[in-house]
Amino acid sequence: MPTTTKAVQTARAKAEYNAFLAVCPSRQLLERISDKWVVLILCALGGETSGEVDGSRAARAMRYSELARLLTGVSPKMLTQTLRALERDGLVSRAVTPTVPVTVTYELTELGRSLHDLTRNLRQWAQVHMDEVLAHRAGHDAATS
Repeated sequence: MPTTTKAVQTARAKAEYNAFLAVCPSRQLLERISDKWVVLILCALGGETSGEVDGSRAARAMRYSELARLLTGVSPKMLTQTLRALERDGLVSRAVTPTVPVTVTYELTELGRSLHDLTRNLRQWAQVHMDEVLAHRAGHDAATS
Protein backbone atom coordinates (compact mmCIF):
# COMPACT_ATOMS: atom_id res chain seq x y z
CA MET A 1 0.00 0.00 0.00
CA PRO A 2 1.58 3.33 -1.03
CA THR A 3 2.04 5.99 1.61
CA THR A 4 1.04 9.58 1.04
CA THR A 5 3.09 12.57 2.06
CA LYS A 6 1.85 15.13 4.55
CA ALA A 7 1.46 17.68 1.72
CA VAL A 8 -0.75 15.30 -0.26
CA GLN A 9 -2.84 14.56 2.83
CA THR A 10 -3.23 18.28 3.54
CA ALA A 11 -4.21 19.02 -0.07
CA ARG A 12 -6.76 16.19 -0.03
CA ALA A 13 -8.28 17.41 3.25
CA LYS A 14 -8.42 20.99 1.94
CA ALA A 15 -10.27 19.84 -1.18
CA GLU A 16 -12.77 18.07 1.04
CA TYR A 17 -13.64 21.08 3.23
CA ASN A 18 -17.37 21.68 3.04
CA ALA A 19 -18.88 24.16 5.49
CA PHE A 20 -22.33 22.64 4.92
CA LEU A 21 -21.18 19.55 6.83
CA ALA A 22 -21.43 19.78 10.61
CA VAL A 23 -18.03 18.17 11.20
CA CYS A 24 -16.10 20.38 8.79
CA PRO A 25 -13.50 22.61 10.49
CA SER A 26 -14.31 25.42 8.07
CA ARG A 27 -17.76 25.62 9.69
CA GLN A 28 -16.09 26.30 13.03
CA LEU A 29 -14.01 29.01 11.39
CA LEU A 30 -17.12 30.56 9.80
CA GLU A 31 -18.79 30.57 13.19
CA ARG A 32 -15.81 32.40 14.68
CA ILE A 33 -15.37 35.02 11.95
CA SER A 34 -19.09 35.80 11.72
CA ASP A 35 -19.16 36.93 15.36
CA LYS A 36 -19.85 40.67 15.71
CA TRP A 37 -16.90 41.20 18.06
CA VAL A 38 -14.53 39.49 15.62
CA VAL A 39 -15.72 41.70 12.78
CA LEU A 40 -15.39 44.84 14.90
CA ILE A 41 -11.96 43.90 16.27
CA LEU A 42 -10.66 43.21 12.77
CA CYS A 43 -12.08 46.53 11.57
CA ALA A 44 -10.53 48.39 14.51
CA LEU A 45 -7.11 46.82 14.00
CA GLY A 46 -7.50 47.49 10.29
CA GLY A 47 -7.56 51.22 11.04
CA GLU A 48 -11.30 51.86 11.07
CA THR A 49 -11.63 53.69 14.35
CA SER A 50 -14.86 55.55 13.67
CA GLY A 51 -18.04 54.96 11.74
CA GLU A 52 -16.52 56.13 8.46
CA VAL A 53 -17.53 54.16 5.40
CA ASP A 54 -14.47 54.75 3.22
CA GLY A 55 -12.15 52.64 5.43
CA SER A 56 -9.12 54.56 4.21
CA ARG A 57 -7.00 54.49 7.37
CA ALA A 58 -3.96 52.27 7.71
CA ALA A 59 -3.90 49.18 9.91
CA ARG A 60 -2.10 49.65 13.19
CA ALA A 61 -1.27 47.94 16.45
CA MET A 62 -3.60 48.74 19.33
CA ARG A 63 -3.43 48.24 23.06
CA TYR A 64 -6.10 46.24 24.84
CA SER A 65 -7.41 49.38 26.56
CA GLU A 66 -7.77 51.17 23.20
CA LEU A 67 -9.81 48.29 21.82
CA ALA A 68 -11.95 48.18 24.97
CA ARG A 69 -12.73 51.91 24.70
CA LEU A 70 -13.47 51.72 20.99
CA LEU A 71 -15.74 48.67 21.15
CA THR A 72 -18.43 49.97 23.43
CA GLY A 73 -20.53 47.22 24.94
CA VAL A 74 -17.93 44.44 24.85
CA SER A 75 -17.18 42.94 28.25
CA PRO A 76 -13.55 42.53 29.29
CA LYS A 77 -14.05 38.75 29.36
CA MET A 78 -15.48 38.67 25.82
CA LEU A 79 -12.76 40.95 24.46
CA THR A 80 -10.04 38.79 26.01
CA GLN A 81 -11.61 35.55 24.76
CA THR A 82 -12.05 36.92 21.27
CA LEU A 83 -8.50 38.26 21.05
CA ARG A 84 -7.11 34.93 22.28
CA ALA A 85 -9.16 33.04 19.69
CA LEU A 86 -8.02 35.37 16.91
CA GLU A 87 -4.42 34.94 18.02
CA ARG A 88 -4.83 31.15 18.06
CA ASP A 89 -6.24 31.21 14.52
CA GLY A 90 -3.31 33.32 13.31
CA LEU A 91 -5.42 36.39 12.50
CA VAL A 92 -4.00 38.64 15.22
CA SER A 93 -0.55 38.82 16.75
CA ARG A 94 0.05 39.79 20.37
CA ALA A 95 3.20 41.64 21.40
CA VAL A 96 4.26 42.11 25.01
CA THR A 97 6.68 44.94 25.81
CA PRO A 98 8.34 44.70 29.24
CA THR A 99 7.49 48.14 30.59
CA VAL A 100 5.96 49.20 33.89
CA PRO A 101 3.15 48.38 33.59
CA VAL A 102 3.57 45.78 30.84
CA THR A 103 2.41 46.99 27.42
CA VAL A 104 0.42 44.51 25.32
CA THR A 105 -0.50 45.37 21.74
CA TYR A 106 -2.50 43.52 19.13
CA GLU A 107 -2.04 43.73 15.40
CA LEU A 108 -3.46 42.06 12.32
CA THR A 109 -1.30 39.37 10.75
CA GLU A 110 -1.12 38.98 6.98
CA LEU A 111 -3.89 36.39 7.22
CA GLY A 112 -5.91 38.77 9.40
CA ARG A 113 -5.47 41.61 6.89
CA SER A 114 -6.86 39.41 4.13
CA LEU A 115 -9.95 38.71 6.26
CA HIS A 116 -10.19 42.38 7.24
CA ASP A 117 -10.82 43.28 3.60
CA LEU A 118 -14.00 41.20 3.75
CA THR A 119 -15.16 42.31 7.19
CA ARG A 120 -14.66 45.97 6.28
CA ASN A 121 -17.08 45.55 3.38
CA LEU A 122 -19.58 43.75 5.62
CA ARG A 123 -19.46 46.52 8.24
CA GLN A 124 -19.79 49.20 5.56
CA TRP A 125 -22.76 47.43 3.98
CA ALA A 126 -24.52 47.24 7.37
CA GLN A 127 -23.99 50.95 8.02
CA VAL A 128 -25.04 52.06 4.52
CA HIS A 129 -28.20 49.92 4.39
CA MET A 130 -29.37 50.21 8.01
CA ASP A 131 -32.16 52.68 7.22
CA GLU A 132 -33.56 50.33 4.57
CA VAL A 133 -33.40 47.35 6.92
CA LEU A 134 -35.12 49.31 9.70
CA ALA A 135 -37.89 50.34 7.29
CA HIS A 136 -38.40 46.72 6.20
CA ARG A 137 -38.48 45.58 9.81
CA ALA A 138 -41.10 48.18 10.68
CA GLY A 139 -43.22 47.23 7.66
CA HIS A 140 -42.93 43.53 8.45
CA ASP A 141 -43.79 44.02 12.11
CA ALA A 142 -46.80 46.17 11.23
CA ALA A 143 -48.07 43.59 8.75
CA THR A 144 -47.67 40.67 11.15
CA SER A 145 -49.14 42.40 14.22
